[in-house]
Amino acid sequence: MIKTQQRPVAVVTGASSGIGLAIAQHLSKAGYDLALCARRHERLVTLAKSLEANGSKVLIQAVDLRDEAQILSFFTTIDEQFGRLDALINNAGLGHKESLMTGRTDAWREMLEVNVLALCICTREAVQRMKAADSGHIVNISSMSGHRVPAITGIYSATKFAVRSLSETLRRELRAAQSNIRISSVSPGIVETEFAEKYHQSAEKAQETYGQFSVLQAADIAKSVIYILQQPQHVEVNDILIRPSQQSS
Repeated sequence: MIKTQQRPVAVVTGASSGIGLAIAQHLSKAGYDLALCARRHERLVTLAKSLEANGSKVLIQAVDLRDEAQILSFFTTIDEQFGRLDALINNAGLGHKESLMTGRTDAWREMLEVNVLALCICTREAVQRMKAADSGHIVNISSMSGHRVPAITGIYSATKFAVRSLSETLRRELRAAQSNIRISSVSPGIVETEFAEKYHQSAEKAQETYGQFSVLQAADIAKSVIYILQQPQHVEVNDILIRPSQQSS
């Protein structure tokens, strides 16, 4: 009897729109089964139906990443449905235009909890599951704002510098443990998503941001993730810095 090869399983956080949605679509086409979380469950339902048409098994769960109990419940459900985990794409993130001089504490806290703390919790849970097979790949969707400090970014840029530091910290921990689990990052410049409208709280400002020149599309970032995951075991892509060719910084 010929055994059917089991499809790899990938987790994508923040999968209901933008970069996360595009990553889920590209992973499905690449032969992955998927566990997807976001706050907007109705969008996940629509996405799951389209991915299942590609042959992927899809688990969806509404998760507020500021709540550790919800994250742990999500990973428990992954255990029950798939029994394995091959890739984690830490995509969920958000930004508020809140300066250090006048910013709102609750906005700072939300950025830190989602962009940094939730990423750490998801990473910890993924590594614990990947250790059994001593293989797996974690990809953090970071930002060019983790490599330089743009004007008026307040806490947002600091959270992306944290992601950069955490990625290297995990790489060193994995090497010290002689683990075959790999860690990578993708650091995009301007990508046309819902980010700018939420950041500026203005559709007009978002249109200005994305209309100044030809900016990146979510699919560009998804293709970078697929490139990372398709590298042979002896290759670890530490970070891909990707920006529109006309972006000045």
